[in-house]
Amino acid sequence: MPDAAAEPGTAAARDAAEEESALSHPAVEPDSTAGYGDHPDQVIDFYVPRGAAGPGEAAPVVVVLHGGSWRAPYDRRHISPFAGFLARRGFAVASVEYRRGVEGGAGPGAEGPGGAPVAGRWPDTFDDVAAALDALPDLVRRHLPRADARRVVLTGHSAGGHLALWAAARHLLPADAPWRTDRPAPLRGVVALAPIADFEVADKLDVCGGATRQLLGGKDLFAERRPYADPALLLPTGIATTLVQGRADVDVPQAVAEAYADAAAKAGEVVGVTLLEDIGHYPLIDPAADACAVVAEEIVQLAW
Repeated sequence: MPDAAAEPGTAAARDAAEEESALSHPAVEPDSTAGYGDHPDQVIDFYVPRGAAGPGEAAPVVVVLHGGSWRAPYDRRHISPFAGFLARRGFAVASVEYRRGVEGGAGPGAEGPGGAPVAGRWPDTFDDVAAALDALPDLVRRHLPRADARRVVLTGHSAGGHLALWAAARHLLPADAPWRTDRPAPLRGVVALAPIADFEVADKLDVCGGATRQLLGGKDLFAERRPYADPALLLPTGIATTLVQGRADVDVPQAVAEAYADAAAKAGEVVGVTLLEDIGHYPLIDPAADACAVVAEEIVQLAW
């Protein structure tokens, strides 16, 4: 296979084909949906386990945070086939929605460079992820009675991978952060899929059209808000963490994951990095792709 960086046309064509495959699956309807707030986007979809991922009667819980550059057009429905795939593997699944972009997707500031929707909403995106994780234990008891709430793995793809790493590091946030917790989250681990894990590197590479800079409110606020939002500055978490990354990913390049792993090592923490040859950004959440089975196995390793 030719080097993707050397042949951008080939890389772009493969990326487009992988995206088309991942997004071609019909949405999988949840077994139930519950709100964790009053906004329409403050909801969690629940999928009951339909198989056996390991020993015991109660199923581990996988919390899924979808990607999409924190932009409004991309919601949890595009990752619902992945959630359904995990449920068929025997997991109880909670797929979290959260506020993205600008309210309503219109109005001043709704578009970034090139007319693309602005990435994220400060502080609402972070408010929602924190609130969803805080509400989850009670909601799991009500909506996933076959689940073992003591065995929770957090996963997320791309921008959702960032949010998963961030949610696992809330106990390391600055003292004045409204989302800070007084102890680590009760997680068995985090499996972050092609995560936007290091904001400095992602910004230099212009990942997702400057999404990290937009998420933090623009150039003037980027440095000020990074300590509250950048997982690479929130280490060591003390929580088992694995990154799964395609070597051929042109959306969130391998360098971003490696920068996070390097930052963890400097902080005295070992973060696992599973690199998949000839794999781009989307196969990690595509039930038809072998890479998706690799992701499930990584989750199994932490959950069971």
